[in-house]
Amino acid sequence: MDDPRLSGERIAELLRSAGAPGCEITVTGVPYEAPEDTSQLCDFVKVVIPGEQGRIAGGNAPTLGLVGRLGAQQAQPERIGYVSDADGSIVAIAAALRLLRLVAAGARLRGDIIATTHIATHVSITPREPVDFMGTPVSSERMNEFEVDDRMDAILSFDTSKGNRLINHRGVAISPTAKAGYLLPVSPDLVTALEYATGEPARTFPLAQQDITPYGNGYRHFNSIMQPTIATAAPVVGVALTARAVVPGSSTGASYEGPLLDATRFAVEVAKSYTRGEIAFYDHDEHAALTAQYGELAAFQQ
Repeated sequence: MDDPRLSGERIAELLRSAGAPGCEITVTGVPYEAPEDTSQLCDFVKVVIPGEQGRIAGGNAPTLGLVGRLGAQQAQPERIGYVSDADGSIVAIAAALRLLRLVAAGARLRGDIIATTHIATHVSITPREPVDFMGTPVSSERMNEFEVDDRMDAILSFDTSKGNRLINHRGVAISPTAKAGYLLPVSPDLVTALEYATGEPARTFPLAQQDITPYGNGYRHFNSIMQPTIATAAPVVGVALTARAVVPGSSTGASYEGPLLDATRFAVEVAKSYTRGEIAFYDHDEHAALTAQYGELAAFQQ
C-alpha cells in the first residue's frame, strides 16, 4: 500500500500468487470522475472464491460479500505512502488472500465468497471539521456498480471510521444490520463472532436512518461504510476500524496492525460460519413481520 506504483493489477498479482485453483480475480479500470483528476484510473478488484456447495458449483449454500470501502489508498502528491482511509481495502484484500491460501492448501468453504474493493492513489483532500476528508475517484453509486454483486446474500462492509467522536475505542466495531431501508438490531451471531475474533467484548456503533440513504442526497452521513445497502436487498453490516482519538482518514502512519488483523480474522471466521448456515445477519421472521405491518422501506435506498 505504501508503494507509489500501487495499482489494481499489483494487488491482483499478490492474490494470484496464492495459487488457488478455480478462483477468479479480475481488475476493471474506470476513469476518475470530476472534480478529481480525470486522467487517472480507479481499479476495481473482484475476487470470487467458489465453495463446495455454493451456487457456482450448483449448490444452495449462501454467498458472503466482503466489501472494502474507502476513498483512496493514497493522496498523491500531497501525501507519501498509504493513508488511514486504506483500512477497509486492506481488510478485504487480506481476508481474500487468507481464503485463497486456504483453497490452495486444500480447504474449501461451503458457500461462495465474493470480495471487492478499489485501488486509487491520486485524490484530493478537503478541509472539514473535525477532520479533513479524502476525495473519491468516482461516486459512491459508481463504486456500488462494481463492488456490490447481485450474488451476495449478505455483506460485510469494511471502512476506516476514526474521524468521529461516536466510537472512542481503538479496534473494531460493528453496526446494526441494514436491509432494504430497514435498520434492524445488531446481529447476536456477529457479536459472538467478533468477541471470538478479538478476545474482547464486542463494540458496536450507532446509525441514523440517513446513514442508509444515498451518499449524495445532502444529508449528513456517519461515513460511506453503509453505502452498499442502497444497491442491494441483502443485509449489510458495517465493520468499522476505529480509534480512541479523532484521526483523519487522510493521515499517513495511522493504520494500526492490531485492529486490521482483528478485522481480517473476523471476516475470515464469518465467511466460514455464514456459508455453513451458522450465522444470521438478522431475524428473518421478525423482519417479515415488520414488513407486513409497516410495509417496504426501499424508498430510503433511492
